[in-house]
Amino acid sequence: MGILTNEIKEFINRQKLGFIATVCPDGTPNLSPKGTTIAWDNDHLVFADIHSPGTVNNLLIKPAIEINVVDGFVRKGFRFKGTATILSDGKLFDEIVAYYKNKGAIYLINHIVLVKVERVLPVISPVYDTGISESEVRKRWINYWNDLEPGNMLEE
Repeated sequence: MGILTNEIKEFINRQKLGFIATVCPDGTPNLSPKGTTIAWDNDHLVFADIHSPGTVNNLLIKPAIEINVVDGFVRKGFRFKGTATILSDGKLFDEIVAYYKNKGAIYLINHIVLVKVERVLPVISPVYDTGISESEVRKRWINYWNDLEPGNMLEE
């Protein structure tokens, strides 16, 4: 068994949106959302480089990476620290690209970023320190988004 439990993998694959932190050559941070973030196996996350030359270049120079995946409605999730490998061809690259294509991806995938997860930490909003329930947090955010977008009617 690897570092990623079934619960964590299901969460990532349901959310899909990961916020990817890398280090630029000048040492400054770079943060980029990736809507293709998935758990590949018990030890790796992946995301597709559709148009991410900055992220890929940063990882080629310094492969340290952090990925945050958070459910915006319940304000809970995970942060993953690890090391990235850039795939641009080969059997694993083809297998992962085929996975995305089978899920309906229509865009050109330039690279696959394979992340060996070395550490997993929970992300939990401080709102839970007040004793509020997860369903109440969800309800508050659904109401917030419904008020922003009348007629949208997100449901609990």
